[in-house]
Amino acid sequence: MKANAIFIDNPLSYKEGLLIQEKILEARINDLIPDTVLFLEHLPVITCGARSKPEQILLSDRELKDKNIEISESSRGGAVTFHGPGQLIMYPIIKLGGNKADIRGYLNNLEEVAIRTAACFGVSAYRRTGMTGAWTDQGKLAAIGVRFKRWVTCHGMSFNINPDLSGFSAIIPCGLAGEKVTSLKILLGNACPSLQNTRDAMSSQFSAVFGRSLAILNHKRITADQLPSLLITIRKN
Repeated sequence: MKANAIFIDNPLSYKEGLLIQEKILEARINDLIPDTVLFLEHLPVITCGARSKPEQILLSDRELKDKNIEISESSRGGAVTFHGPGQLIMYPIIKLGGNKADIRGYLNNLEEVAIRTAACFGVSAYRRTGMTGAWTDQGKLAAIGVRFKRWVTCHGMSFNINPDLSGFSAIIPCGLAGEKVTSLKILLGNACPSLQNTRDAMSSQFSAVFGRSLAILNHKRITADQLPSLLITIRKN
Protein backbone atom coordinates (compact mmCIF):
# COMPACT_ATOMS: atom_id res chain seq x y z
CA MET A 1 0.00 0.00 0.00
CA LYS A 2 1.30 3.46 -0.90
CA ALA A 3 1.11 6.57 1.25
CA ASN A 4 2.71 10.00 1.35
CA ALA A 5 4.92 11.60 3.96
CA ILE A 6 5.37 15.36 4.33
CA PHE A 7 8.61 16.49 5.97
CA ILE A 8 8.33 20.06 7.31
CA ASP A 9 11.76 21.40 8.21
CA ASN A 10 11.01 24.52 10.27
CA PRO A 11 9.23 24.36 13.65
CA LEU A 12 5.54 25.30 13.53
CA SER A 13 3.27 26.65 16.21
CA TYR A 14 0.87 24.04 17.51
CA LYS A 15 -2.01 26.00 15.99
CA GLU A 16 -0.40 25.99 12.54
CA GLY A 17 0.33 22.28 12.73
CA LEU A 18 -3.22 21.55 13.83
CA LEU A 19 -4.73 23.51 10.92
CA ILE A 20 -2.56 21.62 8.44
CA GLN A 21 -3.44 18.31 10.06
CA GLU A 22 -7.18 19.05 10.05
CA LYS A 23 -7.21 19.94 6.35
CA ILE A 24 -5.40 16.74 5.47
CA LEU A 25 -7.74 14.79 7.76
CA GLU A 26 -10.86 16.04 6.00
CA ALA A 27 -9.33 15.33 2.59
CA ARG A 28 -8.49 11.78 3.68
CA ILE A 29 -11.94 11.15 5.14
CA ASN A 30 -13.42 12.12 1.78
CA ASP A 31 -10.92 9.93 -0.10
CA LEU A 32 -9.44 12.91 -1.95
CA ILE A 33 -5.91 11.87 -0.99
CA PRO A 34 -4.15 8.68 0.12
CA ASP A 35 -2.89 8.04 3.64
CA THR A 36 -0.50 10.83 4.64
CA VAL A 37 2.03 11.13 7.46
CA LEU A 38 3.27 14.49 8.73
CA PHE A 39 6.74 14.79 10.29
CA LEU A 40 7.50 18.13 11.97
CA GLU A 41 8.63 20.03 15.05
CA HIS A 42 6.56 22.40 17.17
CA LEU A 43 7.53 25.66 18.82
CA PRO A 44 7.44 25.41 22.65
CA VAL A 45 3.92 24.51 23.75
CA ILE A 46 2.04 22.62 26.44
CA THR A 47 -0.87 20.72 24.92
CA CYS A 48 -3.84 19.57 26.96
CA GLY A 49 -5.60 16.40 25.85
CA ALA A 50 -8.95 14.93 26.84
CA ARG A 51 -7.68 13.69 30.24
CA SER A 52 -5.82 16.85 31.21
CA LYS A 53 -6.40 18.47 34.59
CA PRO A 54 -5.48 22.03 35.64
CA GLU A 55 -3.20 20.76 38.41
CA GLN A 56 -1.03 18.98 35.82
CA ILE A 57 0.36 22.40 34.80
CA LEU A 58 2.77 23.47 37.53
CA LEU A 59 3.65 27.02 36.44
CA SER A 60 1.50 30.14 36.28
CA ASP A 61 0.49 31.76 33.01
CA ARG A 62 3.03 34.50 33.73
CA GLU A 63 5.84 32.03 34.32
CA LEU A 64 4.99 30.19 31.12
CA LYS A 65 4.94 33.45 29.17
CA ASP A 66 8.37 34.34 30.55
CA LYS A 67 9.62 31.00 29.21
CA ASN A 68 7.88 31.57 25.83
CA ILE A 69 5.76 28.47 26.30
CA GLU A 70 2.20 28.56 24.99
CA ILE A 71 -0.74 26.48 26.22
CA SER A 72 -3.07 24.89 23.70
CA GLU A 73 -6.13 22.67 24.01
CA SER A 74 -5.95 19.52 21.90
CA SER A 75 -8.60 17.09 20.65
CA ARG A 76 -6.28 14.11 21.16
CA GLY A 77 -6.55 11.64 23.99
CA GLY A 78 -4.24 11.69 26.98
CA ALA A 79 -3.21 14.32 29.49
CA VAL A 80 -0.74 17.22 29.26
CA THR A 81 2.56 17.05 27.41
CA PHE A 82 5.25 19.40 26.17
CA HIS A 83 6.43 19.92 22.59
CA GLY A 84 9.42 21.93 21.42
CA PRO A 85 12.23 22.07 18.87
CA GLY A 86 14.44 18.99 18.95
CA GLN A 87 11.42 16.75 19.40
CA LEU A 88 10.22 14.85 16.33
CA ILE A 89 6.45 14.81 15.89
CA MET A 90 4.78 12.18 13.71
CA TYR A 91 1.12 12.69 12.77
CA PRO A 92 -0.22 9.72 10.77
CA ILE A 93 -3.46 10.54 8.95
CA ILE A 94 -4.39 7.08 7.78
CA LYS A 95 -7.64 5.25 7.20
CA LEU A 96 -8.19 2.10 9.22
CA GLY A 97 -10.85 -0.30 8.05
CA GLY A 98 -12.00 -3.89 8.31
CA ASN A 99 -9.85 -5.96 10.65
CA LYS A 100 -7.48 -2.98 11.05
CA ALA A 101 -10.16 -0.89 12.81
CA ASP A 102 -8.54 -1.62 16.16
CA ILE A 103 -7.58 1.22 18.49
CA ARG A 104 -5.36 -0.87 20.77
CA GLY A 105 -3.66 -2.43 17.77
CA TYR A 106 -3.01 1.00 16.29
CA LEU A 107 -1.47 2.30 19.52
CA ASN A 108 0.65 -0.84 19.74
CA ASN A 109 1.93 -0.18 16.22
CA LEU A 110 2.88 3.41 17.09
CA GLU A 111 4.80 2.12 20.11
CA GLU A 112 6.53 -0.39 17.86
CA VAL A 113 7.63 2.38 15.49
CA ALA A 114 9.15 4.28 18.42
CA ILE A 115 10.87 1.18 19.81
CA ARG A 116 12.33 0.26 16.41
CA THR A 117 13.44 3.83 15.75
CA ALA A 118 15.28 3.92 19.07
CA ALA A 119 16.91 0.57 18.22
CA CYS A 120 18.26 2.06 14.98
CA PHE A 121 20.58 4.14 17.19
CA GLY A 122 21.42 1.45 19.72
CA VAL A 123 18.84 2.49 22.33
CA SER A 124 16.74 -0.18 24.04
CA ALA A 125 13.16 1.06 24.44
CA TYR A 126 10.16 -0.91 25.59
CA ARG A 127 6.49 -0.84 26.56
CA ARG A 128 5.16 -0.57 30.09
CA THR A 129 1.88 -2.20 31.02
CA GLY A 130 -0.91 0.36 31.27
CA MET A 131 1.34 3.23 30.16
CA THR A 132 1.15 4.24 26.51
CA GLY A 133 4.41 5.25 24.84
CA ALA A 134 8.00 4.05 24.60
CA TRP A 135 10.16 3.89 27.71
CA THR A 136 13.80 3.41 28.63
CA ASP A 137 15.53 2.73 31.92
CA GLN A 138 16.18 6.48 32.18
CA GLY A 139 12.65 7.64 31.42
CA LYS A 140 9.99 8.09 28.77
CA LEU A 141 11.34 8.61 25.27
CA ALA A 142 8.14 8.81 23.19
CA ALA A 143 4.62 9.95 24.06
CA ILE A 144 1.45 9.03 22.17
CA GLY A 145 -1.94 10.73 21.97
CA VAL A 146 -4.39 10.04 19.17
CA ARG A 147 -7.87 10.72 17.89
CA PHE A 148 -10.07 8.90 15.39
CA LYS A 149 -12.66 10.45 13.09
CA ARG A 150 -14.64 7.99 10.98
CA TRP A 151 -11.74 5.58 11.47
CA VAL A 152 -9.18 8.01 10.11
CA THR A 153 -6.39 8.66 12.59
CA CYS A 154 -4.95 12.02 13.59
CA HIS A 155 -2.51 13.39 16.15
CA GLY A 156 0.10 10.76 16.93
CA MET A 157 3.51 10.57 18.56
CA SER A 158 6.31 12.80 19.89
CA PHE A 159 9.84 11.40 20.07
CA ASN A 160 12.54 13.18 22.07
CA ILE A 161 15.79 13.62 20.15
CA ASN A 162 17.45 16.69 21.63
CA PRO A 163 14.74 19.01 23.01
CA ASP A 164 15.08 21.35 25.96
CA LEU A 165 13.65 18.96 28.54
CA SER A 166 13.21 21.78 31.06
CA GLY A 167 9.84 22.38 29.39
CA PHE A 168 8.63 19.15 30.98
CA SER A 169 9.33 20.59 34.44
CA ALA A 170 6.38 22.94 33.87
CA ILE A 171 3.95 20.00 33.87
CA ILE A 172 3.25 16.54 35.19
CA PRO A 173 3.96 14.80 31.86
CA CYS A 174 1.07 12.64 30.71
CA GLY A 175 -0.34 13.02 34.22
CA LEU A 176 2.24 10.56 35.58
CA ALA A 177 3.73 12.12 38.69
CA GLY A 178 7.30 11.10 39.44
CA GLU A 179 8.03 9.62 36.02
CA LYS A 180 11.14 10.86 34.23
CA VAL A 181 11.37 12.04 30.62
CA THR A 182 14.48 11.37 28.57
CA SER A 183 15.90 11.96 25.10
CA LEU A 184 18.35 10.43 22.66
CA LYS A 185 20.79 13.19 23.62
CA ILE A 186 20.74 12.13 27.27
CA LEU A 187 21.03 8.47 26.34
CA LEU A 188 23.67 8.80 23.63
CA GLY A 189 25.55 12.02 24.32
CA ASN A 190 27.63 13.12 21.33
CA ALA A 191 26.41 10.08 19.38
CA CYS A 192 22.88 11.53 19.33
CA PRO A 193 21.54 11.49 15.75
CA SER A 194 20.25 14.59 13.97
CA LEU A 195 16.55 15.23 13.61
CA GLN A 196 16.85 14.47 9.89
CA ASN A 197 18.51 11.10 10.51
CA THR A 198 15.93 10.22 13.15
CA ARG A 199 13.11 11.25 10.84
CA ASP A 200 14.50 9.05 8.07
CA ALA A 201 14.72 6.12 10.47
CA MET A 202 11.22 6.69 11.81
CA SER A 203 9.64 6.98 8.36
CA SER A 204 11.36 3.73 7.36
CA GLN A 205 10.13 1.97 10.49
CA PHE A 206 6.62 3.35 9.96
CA SER A 207 6.61 1.80 6.48
CA ALA A 208 7.71 -1.55 7.88
CA VAL A 209 5.24 -1.64 10.78
CA PHE A 210 2.20 -0.26 8.95
CA GLY A 211 2.87 -1.87 5.57
CA ARG A 212 2.78 1.42 3.68
CA SER A 213 5.44 2.55 1.23
CA LEU A 214 6.02 6.26 1.83
CA ALA A 215 6.62 8.77 -0.95
CA ILE A 216 8.46 11.69 0.66
CA LEU A 217 7.45 15.31 -0.01
CA ASN A 218 9.87 17.86 1.47
CA HIS A 219 8.74 21.34 2.51
CA LYS A 220 10.96 23.80 4.36
CA ARG A 221 7.96 25.86 5.34
CA ILE A 222 4.26 25.35 4.80
CA THR A 223 1.05 26.94 6.08
CA ALA A 224 -2.54 25.76 6.03
CA ASP A 225 -3.28 28.32 3.30
CA GLN A 226 -0.81 26.53 1.02
CA LEU A 227 -2.47 23.17 1.47
CA PRO A 228 -4.92 23.19 -1.47
CA SER A 229 -2.07 23.07 -3.99
CA LEU A 230 -0.15 20.60 -1.84
CA LEU A 231 -3.16 18.30 -1.59
CA ILE A 232 -3.33 18.25 -5.38
CA THR A 233 0.33 17.15 -5.43
CA ILE A 234 -0.42 14.44 -2.88
CA ARG A 235 -3.39 13.22 -4.89
CA LYS A 236 -1.30 12.95 -8.06
CA ASN A 237 1.29 10.85 -6.25
